[in-house]
Amino acid sequence: MNEIRNAAAELALFRRRVVVVGCAVLFGFGLIGARLVYLQVVRHETLADRAESNRTAIVPVVPNRGQILDRNGVVLASNYAAYTLEITPSKVGDIATVIDELGELLEVTPKDRRRFQRLREDSRSFDSLPIRTRLSDEEVARFAAQRYRFPGVEIRARLFRTYPHGEVGAHVIGYIGRINQREKTAMDDWEEDERANYRGTDYIGKVGIEQSYEKALHGQTGVEQMETSAGGHAVRRLSRHPARPGQTVMLSLDIKLQKLVEDMFGERRGALVAIDPKTGEVLAFVSKPTFDPNLFVEGIDTENWKALTESPDNPLLNRALRGTYPPGSTYKPFMAMAALQTGKRSADKVENDPGFYNFGGRTFRSHRGGLGGVDMHRAIQFSSNTYFYSLAAEMGVDLIHDFMAPLGFGQFTGIDLQGESRGVLPSRAWKRAAYRRADMKTWHPGETISLGIGQGYNSFTMLQLASANATLANGGVRYQPHLVRAIRDTSTGGVVRQVQPPAQDLGYARKHVEVVRDAMVAVTKGGTGTRVFAGAAYTSAGKTGTSQAVGLSPKARASGKALEARQRDHALYMAFAPAEDPTIAVAAIVENAGFGAAHAAPIVRRVFDYWIAGQYPNDADMAAVQVGKAGAPIGQPLVASEVPVVDDGVQGDEAGVL
Repeated sequence: MNEIRNAAAELALFRRRVVVVGCAVLFGFGLIGARLVYLQVVRHETLADRAESNRTAIVPVVPNRGQILDRNGVVLASNYAAYTLEITPSKVGDIATVIDELGELLEVTPKDRRRFQRLREDSRSFDSLPIRTRLSDEEVARFAAQRYRFPGVEIRARLFRTYPHGEVGAHVIGYIGRINQREKTAMDDWEEDERANYRGTDYIGKVGIEQSYEKALHGQTGVEQMETSAGGHAVRRLSRHPARPGQTVMLSLDIKLQKLVEDMFGERRGALVAIDPKTGEVLAFVSKPTFDPNLFVEGIDTENWKALTESPDNPLLNRALRGTYPPGSTYKPFMAMAALQTGKRSADKVENDPGFYNFGGRTFRSHRGGLGGVDMHRAIQFSSNTYFYSLAAEMGVDLIHDFMAPLGFGQFTGIDLQGESRGVLPSRAWKRAAYRRADMKTWHPGETISLGIGQGYNSFTMLQLASANATLANGGVRYQPHLVRAIRDTSTGGVVRQVQPPAQDLGYARKHVEVVRDAMVAVTKGGTGTRVFAGAAYTSAGKTGTSQAVGLSPKARASGKALEARQRDHALYMAFAPAEDPTIAVAAIVENAGFGAAHAAPIVRRVFDYWIAGQYPNDADMAAVQVGKAGAPIGQPLVASEVPVVDDGVQGDEAGVL
């Protein structure tokens, strides 16, 4: 039987379905339209920026690091361009295999592999890390032909930091190195603009001038806006804001003088600081032994690191800045000035020196047989211990402290290097704070006696002694010691001198200064420094010193040749010249060398000959000074201006990439 269809009902149903579907379609298009309006109108600006960022990339342009120059314009730290082969770990699968394959194409030494592994441990996976540096043109061409085989490996043009004089002045100049995690954490506390300036930068100053003047040397980071493909490859440069190169830091240091002093120390340990007393400029800042800063820039290898850190000579210690020593008899001129200024003793008062001084049931030794009656002049000239033992007893520890502190003893000098040691200038308050045990906190009168001859708790840096000596040479006017004279803007060429704190006048009476100065001149004319300064073309004022390295009995100390090398006394010498109008003041120490007149004074004599008379020691004289067998110069000296500044630097495997 045929079904009778209701055409009207079916038509109505169809129409309803069409309406529903139509409404659904319209609703869908409405949603799309609304979304389109939202994206195109409401979020237009945000999404346009995002689309632009997907199409472009902002790349930081690392600035060229500034140079470091000495006072005569000699380059101490600079950069040069070369190619490096770099791997981005995040873009490479099996890194070990890739390095092995690269080794078949180019030479990759075990040292290169160790350095790369160390850098990888300290860096992010998307950082580009060098596996080989300073590629030759042939090596660049060889890799370029096989580039397709090594995704994630690139040839990059880089600037390399180099220290052309190698070990000379290394403690002062310092070095750069890759930014480590501790430094990255410290950067989190920087201002936003300072952090932004280090985007793309991998290296930072670690010690010395490189560290202290990091922000001036670094420069201003630039940016490039690059159009990129879907794969992230650069297509073209859209805009560029060039980087501004770092500034040139101009030091007061004379690198030829610096090298002369370092050569004169030979294999011995010690320190020397030379200062212009009229300005506070540091002319030489020597710590021996030293090291090659080029080794550290890319991360020092295990062998060299072990050699430096395990050496008993501790070449990484900046002895001029951080080494502290008893000043020995070089302290006596300052004790004499203290006596005159405080009225504790007049210059013409005579004290008997029988060769010892008794105090509190203890005998303090002086010259064997004694010097007899000595006034202040003879006490300094012939270095009478007895005279200054009794003076220390009369003054007391706190009065000594209060006079010596303004001279800079036991204080930070404020020099423009980080890491300075403060040393110890003892006082009653110092001892109470320094010791925990109640019975150790009390200052005993007998402890004051040895302070008078620069022993006991006294412990100062050569920088402090040189600064105090410069103040004495300048009649009691103290300038803050500093190494940087000026900074030159690389872009404009403008030079700005560094502003220093105003000089501090300690108020010494001129007649008192003359008493001490005359006595120090007598040291070189009939006193303990006579042999060394014989025939000098100028008059100098100085004071020899010998300080105890370890506590030994007088009997054991008398047999100095039998002592272990590191138990022997330190040799010191402090002087300024010309005595009537000083232009240089020096403090020097040769560790465990013995008498200051035999080991430290000959070095200072040749420093003065260089600075004042323009003379440079010949080979025979240099050899004698290096082993403590020289007095006055041997033979005919060389003309200092004709002696070249030798380039001892390394621009090979040890130079560092920026």
